[in-house]
Amino acid sequence: MSTFLFATGIENSYPTIQVNGKTLRQDELQKTRHYDRWRDDFRILQELGINCLRYGPPYHLTHLGPGRYDWTFADETVQALRHQHVEVIADLLHFGLPDWMGNFQNPDLVPLFVEYAAAFARRYPWIRFYTPVNEIFIAATFSAQFGWWNECLKSDQAFVNALRHLCEANVRAMHAILEIHPGAIFIQSESSQYFHPENPDCEDAARRYNEKRFLALDLTYGKHLNATVYEYLLDNGMTRAQYHWFLQNHLRSRCIMGNDYYANNENLVHADGSISESGEVFGYYVITHQYFARYGLPVMHTETNCSEPDAVRWLYKEWANVHQLKKDGVPLVGFTWYSLQDQVDWDTGLRENNGTVNAFGLCDLDRNIRPVGFAYKKLIRQWQPALAAESSVLTLCP
Repeated sequence: MSTFLFATGIENSYPTIQVNGKTLRQDELQKTRHYDRWRDDFRILQELGINCLRYGPPYHLTHLGPGRYDWTFADETVQALRHQHVEVIADLLHFGLPDWMGNFQNPDLVPLFVEYAAAFARRYPWIRFYTPVNEIFIAATFSAQFGWWNECLKSDQAFVNALRHLCEANVRAMHAILEIHPGAIFIQSESSQYFHPENPDCEDAARRYNEKRFLALDLTYGKHLNATVYEYLLDNGMTRAQYHWFLQNHLRSRCIMGNDYYANNENLVHADGSISESGEVFGYYVITHQYFARYGLPVMHTETNCSEPDAVRWLYKEWANVHQLKKDGVPLVGFTWYSLQDQVDWDTGLRENNGTVNAFGLCDLDRNIRPVGFAYKKLIRQWQPALAAESSVLTLCP
């Protein structure tokens, strides 16, 4: 196995939204035609020289009920990746739940998802890397604070409830997977953000936003919180016992801190407490240093992209940030352009079902490789031999 993971992902979001009083599933695997064209997608992986893929079966179609699964699609695709010698980072829960399970306010999602994660690990024992729950902070925020997805709620109490359920499901799933596969490594994929105050009057609001951005990783990694954030959790429904459970049950020694960075990850905080996109101000280098200083864990850049015509420039800029972090002593073990294909309707955050193609992929939806795909192929070919000579946490973990 390579000591540095050059990865991509196949976008498998599946939240639900409300449209004219009806519930609609935003299934990116369907929108990008992966169900029909997965063989073409895996062929492109080979053509580009990419041997690491963030990938998972559609949870909402695989987990049919307690103890009931349909592994048909997963068996075909995961086995094909194994035969192709692709290192899979198993992406098990990506922004949504099966219809029968409800939404992130349901406490039963914790044991039910843990059951599913264990069943997956038993069925595919050769998979070493896992992201049990993808972007917990974003999933909880968009579903329970902004009212966009799933439960479509807008309150701090709903946000804390969703956050707690997702973080507990994540940690308990890691424990369950380790019982089956003691060599498993967990790569969190969390949005790395920063909030800039517009003026001195916004300093306090920006500070609160910047403390809140760490919550999903703080709970996952069992980090002691400051008084302000601790009180926020307790004021909005978390109990002392629930908080202390995270302190006592984390598995940070088996974790790589995966962080995602896009141009819209930095925001400006206004005097009324609202936020707007600031564009890239600090960039991946500065913000990742903040996260690394907080957790002290190995790092993987688990998501980035940019649409044409700026995609190639963005690829090389992000890679320059990753390379400089490594030179400056941050144990950075992987880089990901996300995703393999173009995406659909992410320009509205999957809030609308417009069928708008977003040119974020290494290839388009006709499976023609984009310039950024060829640039990524060249980058991997140039850098992989040099990085292979370096020691890595990936080779040190049992």
